[in-house]
Amino acid sequence: MGKIDDLIKNKCPNGVKFLDLEKCCNILDNKRKPVTKSARKAGEYPYYGANGIQDYVADYIFDGKYVLVGEDGSVINENGNPIVTWAEGKIWVNNHAHIIEEIEGVSLRYLYHYIQTINVTSLIHGNIPKLNQGDFRKLQIAVPPLEVQDEIVHVLDDFMLLSAELSAELSAELKARQKQYEYYRDKLLNFEDDETLGAVHTHTHTHTHGYYLNDICWVKLGDVCIICAGGTPSKTKDEYWNNGTIKWLGSSVCKNKKIVDEITGYITELGLKNSSAKLMQEKTTLIAMVGATIGKVAFLNFEATTNQNVACLYPKNEEILNPDYLYYACSNLYSKFIEFANGKFAIASLSFIKNLEIALPNIKEQEKIVSILDRFDKLCNGISEGLPAEIEARKKQYEYYRDKLLTFKELKVEN
Repeated sequence: MGKIDDLIKNKCPNGVKFLDLEKCCNILDNKRKPVTKSARKAGEYPYYGANGIQDYVADYIFDGKYVLVGEDGSVINENGNPIVTWAEGKIWVNNHAHIIEEIEGVSLRYLYHYIQTINVTSLIHGNIPKLNQGDFRKLQIAVPPLEVQDEIVHVLDDFMLLSAELSAELSAELKARQKQYEYYRDKLLNFEDDETLGAVHTHTHTHTHGYYLNDICWVKLGDVCIICAGGTPSKTKDEYWNNGTIKWLGSSVCKNKKIVDEITGYITELGLKNSSAKLMQEKTTLIAMVGATIGKVAFLNFEATTNQNVACLYPKNEEILNPDYLYYACSNLYSKFIEFANGKFAIASLSFIKNLEIALPNIKEQEKIVSILDRFDKLCNGISEGLPAEIEARKKQYEYYRDKLLTFKELKVEN
C-alpha cells in the first residue's frame, strides 16, 4: 500500500475532509418507483430492492452507474454495516433501496467501498429495520483528493476481482468433478461395459430373490433391505424434547452427500419410547420421501432417529449387500423419484421405495465400487467444503484492507 501512503502524505498530510453523503453524490430517491409483484411485466431489466436484484422486468427507469443502499427490510449486515449494491446499465429500483449517482470530485466507486465501512447500527429503527432518508443523507464520508480515491478503488477492486476469479475457478472445478463422479457412478451402478473402469462384473449369490438381465442380477430394495420410516414425538410433550440427547433428523438432511452434516433436533428416551421414531444404526441410508427433497439421500455416520418423512434402509444381510454400496445404489435412483413427483409436491410411500430395483453384484465387486466412488465423493466434498471457506477468507481479506485503506485522520478546520 506504499503508493497510497505516499499519495496521502503528499496530497493530504494533515487529514481529509469529512462531508455529509448528500454533498458527495446525487441522491435519486424521488425517482424510484415500486411495482407490486403481480403488476410487474417480465423482461430483461433488473428490478432492484434493498439487498439486490429481486426480479427482471420489461422496462427501466435508470440508465447508468449507481450505488444502492438498503433503506428498509434487509438493510444491515451482521457487522453493523449497510447493505450496499453496485448496479449499472438499464435498471428499475423500488423504494426499498436508496440510489445515488456520481458527482464531480467524488468517485462513485469510492463511495461504494466507503459506505460499506460505516456502522449504521444506531441509525436503524422500527419493527421493519429502516435507514431513513434523513440519516442516510447525513452519513459521514471521508473525502480525500480524487487521485487518492482512484488508487484506493484500484486496490480494492483488484481484491474483489481476484476473489471472484478464484470463486469461479473453484466452482468450475467442483462442477467438473461432480460430473466426473456422476459419470462413473452411473457407469458402475448400471454395469455398462467399459474396460477403463477396471471392473469385472460377475454375479453369484446365495439369495433366491431377483432376476438376471444381461447376466446382471437386479433385486427389489424390499427384498434385500430392512426399510422403515421414522416418527415425530408429540410437540406438546416437553418431556419428549427438553434436554434430549438422541439425534432426530428431518428430510432436509438428505443432500445427496455421503454424510449427515446437520442435526434437526434432539429427543429424549421417553420421546423415543412413546413415538414411532426408531433409533437407526450407523451406516443406514436415508432417503427423503417428500417435497423438494424427495429422492435425495444421506448416509448416517452416527446413530440417530428420523421423522416420518425419511425412509431408513439397511441391508438384511451384509454378506450379500454392503451398506456403503446400498447408499450409492440409492443415490442412483433419484431420477425415479423425480419421475414419480412429475413436477408436483409429492410424498413417496415405503411401498414405492421397496419396489425400486438396484443391481446387485457380488460383495467383492460392491466393495470395489464403493472404494472408487468414495474417492470421488471425498474429492467433491473437499472442494465443496473448501469453496465457501475460501470465499469467506477472501471476503475477510478484502474487508481488512478496505477498512484499513478507508480510515483517515479528519482534517481540522479552524473557525
